[in-house]
Amino acid sequence: MTAFTRVAVLGGGAWGTALAVHLATRSHDRPGVKLYVRSPLQARDCQAARENRRYLPRVTLPPSLAVTSRISDVADAELLIAATPVAGLMPLVHELHAARIAGPLVSLSKGFVATRQGTATWSLPHQALATQWQHPVGSVTGPTFAVEVAQGLPTALVVGSTDAALTAAVAALLRSDTLRAYPSDDLIGIEVGGAVKNVFAIAAGASDALGFGDNARAALITRGLAESGRLSAALGGRRETLMGLAGLGDLVLTCTGNLSRNRRVGLGLARGQPLAAIVSEIGHVAEGIEAARATRDLARQFALDMPIVDAVNRVLYEGVAPREAVLALLAREPKGE
Repeated sequence: MTAFTRVAVLGGGAWGTALAVHLATRSHDRPGVKLYVRSPLQARDCQAARENRRYLPRVTLPPSLAVTSRISDVADAELLIAATPVAGLMPLVHELHAARIAGPLVSLSKGFVATRQGTATWSLPHQALATQWQHPVGSVTGPTFAVEVAQGLPTALVVGSTDAALTAAVAALLRSDTLRAYPSDDLIGIEVGGAVKNVFAIAAGASDALGFGDNARAALITRGLAESGRLSAALGGRRETLMGLAGLGDLVLTCTGNLSRNRRVGLGLARGQPLAAIVSEIGHVAEGIEAARATRDLARQFALDMPIVDAVNRVLYEGVAPREAVLALLAREPKGE
């Protein structure tokens, strides 16, 4: 697959904007980059201010980055990058179909797609896309805070897809002096890592707010990694993939970084804030809230032992106090590691 010269990033949130900025400022063979946002008002503001003031303030948009609210403006793109929350992924696909836009499609979404409402059936992003998209699909994931990517700080991430040539081409496109992009042939594994780490970040945030200390956080991260590996294997991925950037790397970042939305959810819950108030204060989607439900459903489907996932669900959906849930986890009879 040849190098891409025209790229469309579809979604004007923090991560989509950051990746569009990165692509438009990378140091070699700059591609033509367009950023599509649904809101005409947001598009006009971004164009005028040369900044996404709502989702990525104080980051200048390069002059070469075009921002549009017309989906038809990206019809000539050779690569489509979906940068929506996971719940917006399939509506975006329907929008692309309606506009007769096609081509290789890779997603930045981290989570699970509800494929049949009301029956707790969930798919990974690439699996949901593949049912509706005739071209190769894939995922870009790993330990990335949007603002640091936009600022050109050192970052490493992972690319996987249903087509080896697409994986290599996207990894090459993303690489720069400050960003390392590694290809992976375990698309299931890297997407599982990206989805479930947000659930464990809620638990880690709650533990931190309760003052349980660094030891407890390390235990939650380590046992969360074990739970991730079980789910990856059950879904057809490889456990060892979870030891890399898309698993351990993203898990550590999300459980410890102050920019982590999902960690902030756990912090707020442990401080007694209502969930709705926490989400409103964050102002962005915290994917771990819905991913917790999806992961618990999948764990039950495959009869997997995922106690941290169970504990987070009890706090989010059953009214269990965070202190009670974390203490119950720490009091579990240990099994062989």
